[in-house]
Amino acid sequence: MLDTSTPTPTSPTRFVAALPSRAPTRPAPASTDPSPVSGTVLVLSASVGSGHDGAARELARRLTARGARVEVRDYLDALPRASRWTVKDLYGPVVQHVPRLFEGIFEGLEHDGPVRRATEGICRQAEAGVAAWAEDADLVVSTYPLAGQTVGELRRQGRLDAPTATYLTDPAAHATWVHPDVDHHLTVTTATALDAARYGVRAVACGPLSAPARGGERPRAQVRRELGLPPAAPVVLISAGSLGMGDVRRSVGDLLLDPRVHVLVLCGRNERLRRRLSRRPRVVALGWRDDVGALMGAADVLVHNAGGLSLTEAVVAGLPAVTYRPIPGHGRANAQVLEDAGIAPWPRTARELAAAVGRAAPGGARVPAAGEHWPVGADPADVVADLLASRPVAAPARGRR
Repeated sequence: MLDTSTPTPTSPTRFVAALPSRAPTRPAPASTDPSPVSGTVLVLSASVGSGHDGAARELARRLTARGARVEVRDYLDALPRASRWTVKDLYGPVVQHVPRLFEGIFEGLEHDGPVRRATEGICRQAEAGVAAWAEDADLVVSTYPLAGQTVGELRRQGRLDAPTATYLTDPAAHATWVHPDVDHHLTVTTATALDAARYGVRAVACGPLSAPARGGERPRAQVRRELGLPPAAPVVLISAGSLGMGDVRRSVGDLLLDPRVHVLVLCGRNERLRRRLSRRPRVVALGWRDDVGALMGAADVLVHNAGGLSLTEAVVAGLPAVTYRPIPGHGRANAQVLEDAGIAPWPRTARELAAAVGRAAPGGARVPAAGEHWPVGADPADVVADLLASRPVAAPARGRR
């Protein structure tokens, strides 16, 4: 059996190296009237799941509102077709059907060896495309780990003049999330910033990049009526990401052991999962939705398995969250960080799950996490705006190839 604990990184290599000399910018308090900014920001995301894209779009929205010019690019477009297929199309099937293999890949990336070297080769293939996109950028921000590796290498080689930042969308740091030549590493929570220190990186907690909740203004009772949920019963919202991955059916079954509980499942784009779960009593299974804020308002607790965007949205909304049956690799690593930080418990059995759900007060007051898990008023857009404002007027040429 594979050891699924978060590994301790070995000696520094290209993915993990000594503490970068560039000091990170501390997050500035959010203002009700943010100062306008000028400059061009390239944001690199990836269409793998939805969390990376969601953070990139929200950062772009906030910066554009302040006057910056923002270009969001899909990192996968810089890769040749075969590598793009490997990174994107194999991700879901391997996680779902060969979890031990994915766990092995995740662990292998932490150490020098064939898995890391193959991944470095993929990142090199994206260098020309990313360098071309970044030619006129004043700042480059990545919300996807492999994009951060490519950006760091371009900086190391002197092929990228613009300052760079990586925004970690995962609760757990990882070797692929950090690079010694990336200027700034930003995280959602203080717990993630502390976790990144394992890699010799000074990361700064600057809060979430979750979009304003859509549909959140609809009353809780109304949303429950629309979904056919009883007005007073405990409702558990399950999020399985945009791909509907993980052992969701067993999680639903474990929750239904409590005859009082009703389960609302976000199946993402997994239509087969939605159809199967829709046949079960006390279960409302939904496909892709853009009114997650309203659904969270109708629920009493979130159960998630990956620690992605839905988890961040729940923390922002003050909705209690529980990790259960996390997916391999980053899912389990995220679960450990979230549990250690007191953000979300990680029950291992159905009995422990029932106890964790029972501790969430049905219909209780929601307490947003600002000040508890990240600094009050922190906003990643403030950090990026500060970086734009402090950039050199004319940087010395570094000689592109």
